[in-house]
Amino acid sequence: MEPSRERLRAALNHREPDRIPIDFGSSAVTGIHVSCVAALRDWYGLEKRPVKVHEPYQMLGWIDEDLRQAMGIDVTGVYSRRNLFGFENTGWREWDFRGLTVLVPENFQTTVEPDGAILIYPEGDLSAPPSGRMPVGSPFFDTIIRQPPIDESRLDPEDNCEEFTDVPDEDLAHLRRASREAASTGCGILGSFGGAAFGDIALVPAPFLKHPRGIRDVAEWYMSIAARPGYVRRVFERQCETALRNLARIHAVIGDSVDAVFLCGTDFGTQKSQFCSVKTFRELWLPFYREVCSWVHRNTQWKCFKHSCGSVEKFFESFIEAGFDIINPVQCSAAGMDPAALKERYGDRLVFWGGGVDTQKTLPFGTPAQVREEVLRRCEIFSPGGGFVFNAVHNIQSGTPVDNIVAMINAVHEFNGVRR
Repeated sequence: MEPSRERLRAALNHREPDRIPIDFGSSAVTGIHVSCVAALRDWYGLEKRPVKVHEPYQMLGWIDEDLRQAMGIDVTGVYSRRNLFGFENTGWREWDFRGLTVLVPENFQTTVEPDGAILIYPEGDLSAPPSGRMPVGSPFFDTIIRQPPIDESRLDPEDNCEEFTDVPDEDLAHLRRASREAASTGCGILGSFGGAAFGDIALVPAPFLKHPRGIRDVAEWYMSIAARPGYVRRVFERQCETALRNLARIHAVIGDSVDAVFLCGTDFGTQKSQFCSVKTFRELWLPFYREVCSWVHRNTQWKCFKHSCGSVEKFFESFIEAGFDIINPVQCSAAGMDPAALKERYGDRLVFWGGGVDTQKTLPFGTPAQVREEVLRRCEIFSPGGGFVFNAVHNIQSGTPVDNIVAMINAVHEFNGVRR
């Protein structure tokens, strides 16, 4: 039997491993909602203790080693020192999350609006305008757009670059420690520190900054792709320069201790179409992706991980040309994303990290038998010849029945021929 890390490496290199490697929790796009993590701990009969919310924007729960072992997970993650709201995951304390006791970082500072919505603050600074809002009934935060009126005569791309700075020494020290801890688990490792998420709409509003400048409204940013392409290109140029410097500094500290690096989470697809044309992608994004991926491939053993939801098959050839090795989350329910067709056309050139089960319908609303059937079918399609890491289509959301999550995990093990 291969160790977990060798199993992942085989899959990433398009060699068929002894069994399909499984990932849950290695990144902010392959995780599990904290409520579901708590339910899984109960289902497996593990020690009762509150779960850490390590990614507060989506309220993802940290998967401790005992749960990782119980689920048979092969991959763990190395995260940046600060989360999406700009504070460190340190000084854990209990917090009542609508009846569920969870652990949150000390600077997870919130207030409650009269209608019951929860506001969260950048860097935990209650004197700053809130940057996230969790409506009543919602299981995660929405970004609050803090966009001052735009004066075209005063627009300066530098304002959209204030977050692109050289990685501080304390961040390097954190990544060194975190990579060593991850290596000690024996798991494959995905690092999330790329800094190359050009135009990612989760990051454009800058929920981690107290007073963001520039174009921070998501709709305005999308319109700027067509109306202000020169502005957007200058932002990308600055970001790319910074990302390349930071990747070099990070690699000098952690070496090849991670197997893949999550470079970019910019979405290019909707359920039925794309946010931009292939021509626009190739003119505006491709040169910068190519530069970053080329640096990674020239200087490291890392694989380049690209996340994009939706109907994005039309971009696959460009993703490959850019140098991306991995595509996630493989949203098979979107238009043009038939799993068998994707495997046939791109299976020898792209690793499919995800696509194992639909998280919009089957996993949350199907029966355990339906979940099992879909998982087995996806494994049969994606696994031949390697190039497949099992994960659901994006994060497992709040409200997903724990019986269905367990049915999903058990189905992968069944396909792998593993008795648990």
